[in-house]
Amino acid sequence: MSLDTLPLVGGPTLPQERRLVTAIPGPRSQELLERKAAAVASGVGHTVPIQAVAAGGGVVVDADGNSLIDLGSGIAVTSVGNAHPAVVKAVQEQVAAFTHTCFMISPYDSYVAVAEALNRLTPGDHAKKSALFNSGAEAVENAVKIARKYTGRQAVVAFDHAYHGRTNLTMALTAKNMPYKSGFGPFAAEVYRAPLSYPFRDGLSGPDAAAKAISLIEKQVGADNLAAVIIEPIQGEGGFIVPADGFLNAIVDWCRDNGVVFIADEVQSGFARTGAMFASEHFGIVPDLVTTAKGIAAGLPLAAVTGRAEIMDATHTGGLGGTYGGNPIACAAALASIDAFENEGLVERAQQIGEHLLGRLRELQQSDPRVGDVRGHGAMIAAEFVDPATGAPDAALTAAVAKAAIAEGVIVLTCGTYGNVIRFLPPLSIGDDLLNEGLDVVAAALARN
Repeated sequence: MSLDTLPLVGGPTLPQERRLVTAIPGPRSQELLERKAAAVASGVGHTVPIQAVAAGGGVVVDADGNSLIDLGSGIAVTSVGNAHPAVVKAVQEQVAAFTHTCFMISPYDSYVAVAEALNRLTPGDHAKKSALFNSGAEAVENAVKIARKYTGRQAVVAFDHAYHGRTNLTMALTAKNMPYKSGFGPFAAEVYRAPLSYPFRDGLSGPDAAAKAISLIEKQVGADNLAAVIIEPIQGEGGFIVPADGFLNAIVDWCRDNGVVFIADEVQSGFARTGAMFASEHFGIVPDLVTTAKGIAAGLPLAAVTGRAEIMDATHTGGLGGTYGGNPIACAAALASIDAFENEGLVERAQQIGEHLLGRLRELQQSDPRVGDVRGHGAMIAAEFVDPATGAPDAALTAAVAKAAIAEGVIVLTCGTYGNVIRFLPPLSIGDDLLNEGLDVVAAALARN
């Protein structure tokens, strides 16, 4: 099939099928990759060697006519589906009205409406306020700024395996050296690291893991010096690690007792991804501040910090903002996306996807001891690959399985501090047939390796 015959329209109008017309990459994709090598800085990598030209439902179509099953959602971004019709309509209408005034110069309704929605949707029924930004890293930076201003303290604690971004401060918060930190220091000061609950590897109960972390914080930082504790309720890049029951609750309680701001980084886990609107809900915790991005606006750059009104209002006027923060086009996309999350059954759909993923992957785990652990919630599920004799992480197997699946037309992403985790982040618009076919391809790739 030639490119000219493809329906280059996103959304569910694309045929929902895995289709391989050429090897991956095909000739047109290869041309783009050659141009990329010549024009784009080599530090900007890519996972799937294609030239994407359309996407929607559960597929991504490349310039050679290949249709790939999407189990990555652009790293949990296109949760409502690529080119969702309501998002497309909202963006088109906003572009025709105005593209930018800078909210700090001339405010507009959609920014306020997004803030109102976030204040309503994030965990807790206390009074909240929000501020909008461009990226997850920017949201994290601002959450730390707000916590420091509110408490008058400087220290911040992050956790093992954490990923919070690529800016200077967020690199300091991020745990993994390669590829995120190597050679980019020195990093921001007054950042400390505590051990995470990692049930597959530490064998500790949630309360015991929390006691270990709290002891380290008290001895090495001191509660009186600590502005904030920041944690992903379910970790993203670190390997989709789900802490043991009681861990997060104990950390939150300790923060409350010591006047420390508890920040939940829900950049990857937010907006129905885990089968709840926010992952914090699975653990019954109410954060002081929540950072969001990724799934909030269906692919347009938008991020936010939402939290207790008294904490959010601690910053002086002009202390928060940015030229593009809360861009009206991104806000229009966010409002349409939030409407879809709330009114199109996407939370329930994430739960169904999770049942499919966990069921299939646990079947694999029973038959293949190299699948050491299967974990996650909703449409945020991971398989951790190990040497069955030692339990040691097997990054080589993980990379080989992912590469083989991509070659067969299934987009999967790896993650984990040890590089030995495949994460499954399908769009919530994917159908069961495509989801199962994608898992069939991954299982076959594992069997061949």
